Amino acid sequence: MKASEFRQVIDVDLNAPFIVSKAVIPSMIKKGHGKIINICSMMSELGRETVSAYAAAKGGLKMLTRNICSEYGEYNIQCNGIGPGYIATPQTAPLREKQPDGSRHPFDSFICAKTPAGRWLEPDELAGPAVFLASEASNAVNGHILYVDGGILAYIGKQPK
Repeated sequence: MKASEFRQVIDVDLNAPFIVSKAVIPSMIKKGHGKIINICSMMSELGRETVSAYAAAKGGLKMLTRNICSEYGEYNIQCNGIGPGYIATPQTAPLREKQPDGSRHPFDSFICAKTPAGRWLEPDELAGPAVFLASEASNAVNGHILYVDGGILAYIGKQPK
């Protein structure tokens, strides 16, 4: 990866949420409350080959989330994150397609084996956590990353037989 490509990922996944937060926090302070929900990732916690820029950005976003909580909690502003796992989207479709021999793509097998749910998550499974974090039900939740990952972060894998 070129340094320019690394910087682009950091700009999109870390600097942009910083800029948006900086823009909305003054009006939240004025109103006396606010909710910021950053889209982190389970890669805020994990590393894997080929995703160093993404993992660095999402790890930074996790810490930005916690620091916004620390700095603005006294103004009744809650800043939390959602940490999605692997989601079945059009972008990930090629990784989930059956191979010409009928087998699963190796990455599909890897993700399903590492996820207690044994499957990719559906995009709409992020809606409930987002609604919760945006609602008054989460007023006492601040600086938290809610991982919606099918349990992958809690799972070391099956014991070999």
